[in-house]
Amino acid sequence: MVLVPLLFALQVSVIVPKAPLVATPPIVRGLYVNRWAALGKKMWDLIGVAEHTEINALVIDVKDDRGFVLYRSRVALAHAIGADTMRPMTAAHIRAVLDTMRTHGIYPIARIVVAKDPLLAEARPKWAIRSRADTSRAWRDKQGRAWLDAHQWPVWEYAADLAHEAVDLGFSEIQFDYVRFPDDKHLMREAAFPLADGRLRAQVIREQLGRVHTLLAPLGVPITADVFGLTATDTTDMGIGQRWEMFADQVDVVLPMSYPSHYAPGTYGFSVPNAHPYAVIDHTLKDAKRRSAALTHPVVVRPWYQDFTLGPPHYGAAQVRDQIKAGYDNGIESWILWNPGSRYSTDALGDYNESRRSSSSAAIPACPNRCADSMPLRSATRASSVRPSDSSAAASRP
Repeated sequence: MVLVPLLFALQVSVIVPKAPLVATPPIVRGLYVNRWAALGKKMWDLIGVAEHTEINALVIDVKDDRGFVLYRSRVALAHAIGADTMRPMTAAHIRAVLDTMRTHGIYPIARIVVAKDPLLAEARPKWAIRSRADTSRAWRDKQGRAWLDAHQWPVWEYAADLAHEAVDLGFSEIQFDYVRFPDDKHLMREAAFPLADGRLRAQVIREQLGRVHTLLAPLGVPITADVFGLTATDTTDMGIGQRWEMFADQVDVVLPMSYPSHYAPGTYGFSVPNAHPYAVIDHTLKDAKRRSAALTHPVVVRPWYQDFTLGPPHYGAAQVRDQIKAGYDNGIESWILWNPGSRYSTDALGDYNESRRSSSSAAIPACPNRCADSMPLRSATRASSVRPSDSSAAASRP
């Protein structure tokens, strides 16, 4: 009886061989591609943008923050909870997308959301954050959504299984998002964490990132993580378990979501940080460099920049270029642009540069410890410690 699933697994491995990977470019400049963009014509439009500009990477939603997987999955849990049933991309379609990207030297990055997965939290309630008032019930955020408890290893194991499948398909980097606790000011008063065992939230995130990195190390691809942009400056864990010195050396690349619109009034001395894109990025990266200098492993930072409007002023090509320039002035040449609708200010982008392309035939470098796709952060700079208001820190993603 044991031979039947084994035979099936062998058949799948023959029918669906591992796809070739794309080597990590020395400088990564990318765009985020949401699930719906990936499913439609927009995917090909964005590949076209990459073919004609400096863009050489696309970050594609493999599992989004609703818990839906982009394509029909061979991960048993994804199939069991119906995560791959919401208009899944066909096998032929995902193959065509990844093969086209590889042919043109475009680096495919799989974004996998970890703790914000209401679908899994409802399907596996024991893995959800518990309500302190009644631990038989799940704690829920302001929108009534249950969150997964970052203490629960099966939550991370599920993300790792999806990552393994993505690499088999040809995704050449894994980017974990929502590697944190909910950013809700009522959380600590209303929620219970049976598995905490006295550990600080930041210690839990550190341990889980380290464990999942070790688990995925044999894949030989960079394992990266998105974090709040203000973690570079705030010396606490911001209530979400993200403290720079605790997570930065547990992944190959750190991606601070340094969107000026998400910084509270008064941050870095600006009443409206959103109106100062260059200065906000400059402060953020200087703080990241100072704090990274004390760590044993060189820390590689690849910031997210804002290409969307959230409050005044309107963001366009000029504001995007200001952020990019601040990165360059701090020695950070890699970056990724975020727009929730995957609509970008292409006028802000530089010209195509063949030298920055990946070789489609090159083997991706192994990452037994840490990968480097931009210069290590080593210079020391004075930083200010600013704690955002709950409202401004709330959204790691618009």
